[in-house]
Amino acid sequence: MSNVEADEHAEARDGAPVRGGRPTEPPPIEVLPAREVPLGGPRAMSVRRTLPQRTRALIGAWCFADHYGPDDVTATGGMDVPPHPHTGLQTVSWLFSGEIEHRDSLGSHAFVRPGELNLMTGGYGISHSEVSTTDTTVLHGVQLWVALPEAHRNTGRDFQHYAPEPVRVDGAEIRVFLGSLAGDLSPVRTFTPLLGAQIVLEPRAAITLAVDAGFEHGLLVDSGEIRMADTPLRPADLGYVHPGVEALTLVNESDAPARTILLGGLPFEEEIVMWWNFIGRSHDDIAQAREDWTSGSRFGTVHGYDGSPLPAPELPSMPLKPRGRTR
Repeated sequence: MSNVEADEHAEARDGAPVRGGRPTEPPPIEVLPAREVPLGGPRAMSVRRTLPQRTRALIGAWCFADHYGPDDVTATGGMDVPPHPHTGLQTVSWLFSGEIEHRDSLGSHAFVRPGELNLMTGGYGISHSEVSTTDTTVLHGVQLWVALPEAHRNTGRDFQHYAPEPVRVDGAEIRVFLGSLAGDLSPVRTFTPLLGAQIVLEPRAAITLAVDAGFEHGLLVDSGEIRMADTPLRPADLGYVHPGVEALTLVNESDAPARTILLGGLPFEEEIVMWWNFIGRSHDDIAQAREDWTSGSRFGTVHGYDGSPLPAPELPSMPLKPRGRTR
């Protein structure tokens, strides 16, 4: 999905307090509210964006999170994103309902369906299109990005598809699409340690999940009233958990199933510059990527899409500034 909004620079702060050389109790859960962002066009979808924002730019290497739907495509026209470029990142597509046709300049032609992961690696440069299919009546899901570390930022194009089997744990169904959780392990390759999983809790169910204490985590609520630790989370909220936590307790306080997406990863210590659909390390990286897209080089050609590529917006008048992990 194309990121048409230039997000603000995220401020960096000092690390967690330490007493006597030992870390204190981890800070309480931070609730990150979403903001509505239009994707463009008079009938286009709007999305709820929780990453990046001023108070928190990344969760592990997760640097972008859009949550959209349920979207009645008869009213909005659904999703029709022309070929557009990516560099320095991986895109993670996960649907709750509907179907999206994916084409990219690697030659991949695939469909995003509920409960199935499509992960595309931009690396040095890739372009792709995304179109909801004619069979789709309601479109609902998340679009996520992962920042590539400097050592792999210019890696080659890649595309992976994976359909995780559901795992049942204490009144919850879990689908692990990246990393490991609840005894399940995804085979999908990433460039930093990550966790990505859909967790659906039965009405009034409670679960406690062992997690990697070295990770920071974020729980995005799609539906239901969730309590994580002692913090209530409502639909579209993202609850952030600092590193140092060995288990997460989730409670569905509603009388209907509750659906969430759990993200996690080792803190990403590099600063990044993110603008439009590009991730670099400097303003010049972004300017070069934009020039290459405009000139028709570097990103390849998407075959099979009926329409013109998406033009790049103008760069801001002020130089783009790096953003880092908020501590």
